[in-house]
Order: sequence, then structure tokens, then C-alpha cells
Amino acid sequence: MRITDVGWRRVTMRLSEPYEIAYEKIDSTENIFLTVRTNGGVTGYGCAAPDREVTGETAASVLGVCEGVIGPALKGVDPLRIAKILSRLLPDLKEHPSAMCMVDMALHDILGKAAGIPLYKLLGGFRERIRTSVTIGILPTLETVERAEMFMVAGFRCLKIKGGKDVGLDIERVMKVREAVGEKIELRFDANQGYTVEESLRFFQGTITAKIELIEQPTPKGQPDLLGRVTTGVPIPIMADESLMNLRDAFRLARRELVDMVNIKLMKVGGIFEALQVNSVARSAGLEVMVGCMDEAALSIAAGLHFALARPNVMYADLDGHFDLVGDPSDGAVILKDGILYTTGKPGLGFDPSF
Repeated sequence: MRITDVGWRRVTMRLSEPYEIAYEKIDSTENIFLTVRTNGGVTGYGCAAPDREVTGETAASVLGVCEGVIGPALKGVDPLRIAKILSRLLPDLKEHPSAMCMVDMALHDILGKAAGIPLYKLLGGFRERIRTSVTIGILPTLETVERAEMFMVAGFRCLKIKGGKDVGLDIERVMKVREAVGEKIELRFDANQGYTVEESLRFFQGTITAKIELIEQPTPKGQPDLLGRVTTGVPIPIMADESLMNLRDAFRLARRELVDMVNIKLMKVGGIFEALQVNSVARSAGLEVMVGCMDEAALSIAAGLHFALARPNVMYADLDGHFDLVGDPSDGAVILKDGILYTTGKPGLGFDPSF
């Protein structure tokens, strides 16, 4: 089998519910869709979700490497030799992790389709479904509670509350949500680097009775020692997100025991192939893993889901980045029921976009 054609498409999607996190407001997103055709009648699809703040990329920069690097490198090669292809691309795409992820996804999609089975089974097939959290951005307290109640009625049993701008208000919002939703709903909190160590400890003390499941990236990503101080200062799990961008970051965090958990996002680490390596480091260090996402089309969420289902130590999923996207050409790539995500059950990533 050989790759005969490579194409890409830029798609801008509006968010039906814009949201705010500690360092920005988001009302739309741009994804790049990759199509890889072969002479074996199998076509693979990938998706990049560049983010200047997180991945250091823009839609324009991804399109640039599609034209200058990805297209020329893929044509004529055997798509099943995934490790070789990605190794050859790495020097040119080292600073373009979402573009690398896009290629990785398409190649794994081809692999699953060629084998005739869903990708998660090829990768290990540990489980068939996983609960996902759903995110509530930074909102006034009353609106935060209303949004939490709405999600609970919709069947979600795990809520992730964003904060990091005002620790006092964050404490109030979390406590009011707990009061409104009761004890059976899991609550997670993500400060998106917005806190100092002292504010992190204050937040924990102020929300003890709310029984927060975990706190995600409370301190700035460039100062991992601060994460370590929070981790040793509170009894609940502290998770690294923005501080984990690649395999080396995973090793450093694990070696120094700076966190209890890590958030693996395919767009940050460069795709499924690399995510498996990061996950192995986490497992060797006894760190629990959550598979997360950004504002990504459902096709990309499907890739994260297949990875999450494959490995036993991937205990948590935060795969809600597609929920509010308007005009997603891959809508339907995953199935959501009562807050639980399932694949479509079809080979590969399980979905062929209509373009």
C-alpha cells in the first residue's frame, strides 16, 4: 500500500457557548483537516487544533507545513510504517505538535481500516467506553450553578470548573455548585496556571468540604517546582497539564515526583504514537492519566477516545472540546450518552468526513 494523495482543509467553527479561562476568552476555533488517500482504497483522516498559547501554532503555520513538509513527505510512502514516517517528520515538525498529531491520526486511521477493526482494539482494547467530564468556564456564581445543574440534567456525572482569576470567587463558585448538585457528582477544578502556591493552598482549604476530585495545573507551566510545592501541600491529586508538552516533560515531572497525575492531550504531545510513550512513563512512575483536549472537532476527540480506551492506567477523560462547535464536518465521530463516550464501532477512528 502506498499514499497517492494528500489534501488539507481549514475549517473555522464558532462556539455556541463562548467561554473564559484564566488567560483568555474563546468564541471560535480553527481546525485543519488532513486527508490521506492510498492505492489500496483506504483513506485516513486527521485533524489539527493549533493554539498559539498551548501548542505555539496558528492555523496559518499548520497550513504552511502541510504545503512545505507534510504533503511532499507522505506521497509515495507506505502508510503502515507509522514509526518511520513520524521519525522522519519530527525534525521539521518539532515545533508543530498539532500538525504532527494530524498526520499521526490519519496514519492510525489507515492502520485500523486496513486491519478492519476499531483503533482502540489495535492499541490494547482495555475498555469500550469512558466517562467524560464537561467544562464550565469562568462565569459569575449564579450562572456557574445554573450551568452545572443543566449538565447534571443532561446526564453528566463529572463537572470540571474553570478558575484561576479570583481565588475567593472560585471558592464561592465551587461551594455553591456542590450545594446545588449534591454529593454524587464528581467535581474537578482547573486553574489554568492562574494561581500562586499560596492561592492554591487557600483554594484547597476553602473547598475541603466540597470534596474536589483533583486540581489541574494551578501554577505557571514554566515553574514546575511550584507544582511540586502544591502537590506536597495538599492531600488531593494535583495534575499537570500545560507543564506536560512532550516525553521529556513527563520524565522530569515523574522523576522529581512533582505531580500526582498528568493530562495527556494529543495536540500537545504530537499524536497517539507519542502519547503511548508518555503514558508508559506515567505508568512506570505510578501516575494516573487523564486524556484531555482543546477546542477540537469530533474527529480529533475520537482519536483521544481510542487512546483512552486502550490503556488501563488512563483513568479519566476530559473529551468535551467538540460539544459546542457549530459546523463541525466530523460531527458524529464519537457517541455521547449520559456523559459517557463510545466509539462508533467502525474500523480505524470510525468516521469518514463528507469532504
